[in-house]
Amino acid sequence: MNNHIKSNLIIVSVIALLSVACSKESESQLYIGSTAIDTTTIISGIDTPWELLYGPDGYLWFTERAGKVSRFNLLTGERNIILTIPDVLEYGEAGLLGMALHPGFDAEPWVYLVYNYSSGEFIKERLVRYVWNGSTLTDGITLINNIPANSYHNGSRLAFGPDGKLYMSTGDAGFTSNSQNPNSLAGKILRINPDGSIPADNPVAGSYIWASGLRNTQGLVFSPDGLLYGSEHGPNNDDELNLLEEGRNYGWPAVAGFCDLPAEITFCQENNVKEPLYAWTPTLAVAGIDYYNHEAIPHWQHSVLMTSLKASKLVSLKLSTDGLSIVSAENWFDGFWGRLRDVCVSPGGKIYLAVSNRDGRGTPRPGDDRIIEISAVSPTGISRASVNDGRPKVIPNPVNGTGLVEWDGLKASGEYFILDATGTIIATGKATAPAFSISTALYKPGYYILRINSDNQTVSTPFLVM
Repeated sequence: MNNHIKSNLIIVSVIALLSVACSKESESQLYIGSTAIDTTTIISGIDTPWELLYGPDGYLWFTERAGKVSRFNLLTGERNIILTIPDVLEYGEAGLLGMALHPGFDAEPWVYLVYNYSSGEFIKERLVRYVWNGSTLTDGITLINNIPANSYHNGSRLAFGPDGKLYMSTGDAGFTSNSQNPNSLAGKILRINPDGSIPADNPVAGSYIWASGLRNTQGLVFSPDGLLYGSEHGPNNDDELNLLEEGRNYGWPAVAGFCDLPAEITFCQENNVKEPLYAWTPTLAVAGIDYYNHEAIPHWQHSVLMTSLKASKLVSLKLSTDGLSIVSAENWFDGFWGRLRDVCVSPGGKIYLAVSNRDGRGTPRPGDDRIIEISAVSPTGISRASVNDGRPKVIPNPVNGTGLVEWDGLKASGEYFILDATGTIIATGKATAPAFSISTALYKPGYYILRINSDNQTVSTPFLVM
């Protein structure tokens, strides 16, 4: 949905209406497939959250671009700032970026952080390892220094692989030639031992470089099968989701998206280029990703969940059984909170989103920035027949095409009205028991209100059109 269609007033009114059906903490109750989900702000008033991690201690860890690292208790709502890095340079897109926790955190309580800093007249990037002592992060050791950086195109996500190595994405730092330069760490995927040394089995001896030809990868995640996926910012076209592989070239700047132009085809054939699994034109400004495979939301099982900044939506990318291709892509929460920076999946199947409207390109809303929790109403999903709070249900919600409306209070017949976000009635029809259909094929994406009059009763419920 175009952001200018929805003012803050409309957002607030939709949230207020939704909250009638939910607990007072819930902001919306929608459907992902046949699963009812609640969305709730668990922390607000933060500034440009960048990384979200669900820690092995059951806490939510997150970074803010200005240099703060926090640990959030999901049971009590208590937030503790555990580190503030004084030499972080927050300028443009630069600042404190990615974070990773050592996979053997109990024995090796190491926390890895990437941030930008000033080096004379230049901006640089470094990887630092800290020790968690139970209350703060301490004993920072710089593992890699002087990585080329800029006020934009800095990467940088961190992810531990099943091989126990740390993988790090770097951007091209605004100089496209970096991505194909084997002597530059910019525009690459780096593979690093936990102590910061270079693995002996890296593709090129004595080099951190594991894959090259990347522009600005801001999302990294391993699937349980050991496949590494990355989200890649394109120029004015061809944002990408890549399957990242050892020693492969991803084409930038000679190739954007697929190898489909004559010069691109030649370059791809000569340089072992791996094409993306999926590409978007116009671009979404793709950001953090995570892998979802929990039974709490079956519709999202075996999917990559991807946030976007400019498009301000969550994208679910259903993977093939072998994980080597994308079966389908769906959009969720289009424009609802604004710019989405990162996504994190908990072991219990809850999803956490980082909203980043205070990053210099968004329009902050009351309470921004914030972290949102998405949870199934029932841990194992909930069937539409068991959802009964006295209000009509639009199934599925969001709707794409035809939706089924169920309401226990509907008598033999009634009348329904559909209102757009301005309150204008755009459709009417006959509401018949026990259920009836509505068609949204001609509607623009966005939020709508369904109102039903039946037997001297009037009820309303919001729904989302994709």
